[in-house]
Amino acid sequence: MKKFLSLLLVLGLLGSSQAALAAEESPAPLPGWSHSILADGYSLGLFGDEIGVQHSQTVTMEQVEALARTVGDKLALLDLEPRPTDGTALVLDTTRGGVVNALYQEAAAYAFPDVEQGPEAFMTSVGALAGDGSGLHLDRPCTVLEAAAMANSLILNLYDWQDAGSLGLLWRADNGRGNVLYLLGSIHTDRNNLYPFHKQLRDVILNAEQVSFELDFNDTDQLLEFAAMQTYPAGDSLANHISPALYQAVVQAAAQLGMDEGTVSQYKPWALANSFSSLATLDETSSENAMAIDLYVNAKAINAGIGIGAVETYAFQGQIFDTLSPEYQEQYLAGGLLLILDPDSISQETRDALTQVLGEDAFQPATQEAIQAQLDQISAMMDSWKARDAAEFDAVYGKDAILDSEDELNQKLFTGRDPGMIQYAADYLSQPGSHTGLLVVGAGHMVGDTGVVQGLRDLGYTVELVPVP
Repeated sequence: MKKFLSLLLVLGLLGSSQAALAAEESPAPLPGWSHSILADGYSLGLFGDEIGVQHSQTVTMEQVEALARTVGDKLALLDLEPRPTDGTALVLDTTRGGVVNALYQEAAAYAFPDVEQGPEAFMTSVGALAGDGSGLHLDRPCTVLEAAAMANSLILNLYDWQDAGSLGLLWRADNGRGNVLYLLGSIHTDRNNLYPFHKQLRDVILNAEQVSFELDFNDTDQLLEFAAMQTYPAGDSLANHISPALYQAVVQAAAQLGMDEGTVSQYKPWALANSFSSLATLDETSSENAMAIDLYVNAKAINAGIGIGAVETYAFQGQIFDTLSPEYQEQYLAGGLLLILDPDSISQETRDALTQVLGEDAFQPATQEAIQAQLDQISAMMDSWKARDAAEFDAVYGKDAILDSEDELNQKLFTGRDPGMIQYAADYLSQPGSHTGLLVVGAGHMVGDTGVVQGLRDLGYTVELVPVP
């Protein structure tokens, strides 16, 4: 059963495999001022990919209500002192003033400074409402983008007022001669109410001259190459590589996710297993768009015009999975299914198929408890990430145990990869001049005796956990 339990460890080791929202991807031109809000607005669930088409349209009441709910949900997480309502009825409509009122109502439920001054004054003071020099134009129809920008600014600025937000596992490496490299350990998922990031972390991203990741999420050629690695060539299919019973179980499970058999059959076992694993980590605390940490940072940097670098390639990471033995891939896929299926409601045929691959203990209470323990581990990892508690993350993640395991995938995930990341960081720090950069790789690569943090220290660099503000 080790093979399906090790699925969750991938979250701390590999880069995300999908492109993040960036301004240039929009099919319709977005105004320049909006680029700075795209990453945050998307990560908070204020809008999705439709913003590129709808941004200049008048917002609907349904959209206004959705924005207000998101604001309310985010403010509720701050655990602030409630404020009695004064009973004043505000006009809620699709004008700029109506949107201001709807968003203000969510903030007015708490005792924020100056909130008693009313919608216009408070929203202006918090930076969520601005005019164009000739007025606030509250009677004018409000566009989708304007409404989203108001909600985005309201959330971020109120979090900043409260010194709140996710801090991230962030270290600062210094060569003592003017070069600084911030090290952000990423977890490749979105849960535990991850967003928004704390202002300190957002500023580190925006002040970097270059942001480097495990992969270049913006390299279309690499993305196409990786997509090809995940699928079989013409004339071959998944059915030829796994048992007939497991194939039918995969097809049935994928159908519930909106994938037809023709699509599913094109993918290799490891590609489907990775997708199932990612889905298993999402829950009610994930944002609407389920934006992984590294994808958020990438979008934030791209839209700020910051240069992007990469330690590895998609082909390199794809080979880690593509060279797994056929037996392991089949067990990996079966384990991925076990993570997302409800054991109490699956068919007997699916139960038999998974048991055939994973063994008789697949549906024993101890195994189900172990799966839940792994999901709890992810939650604990996210909490330590948000609090910047590196010691707690290290203890929960248990890198030494992973290194000591004989699991085929675990060996591939670490062997030869930590040294390459250490060298990449050292090369940045040793370059001539004075530079400030940010390196974002899986948090599992940052910690432990073989990790980037210790590796740079061993090379003589000063590396310290960034103090919590």
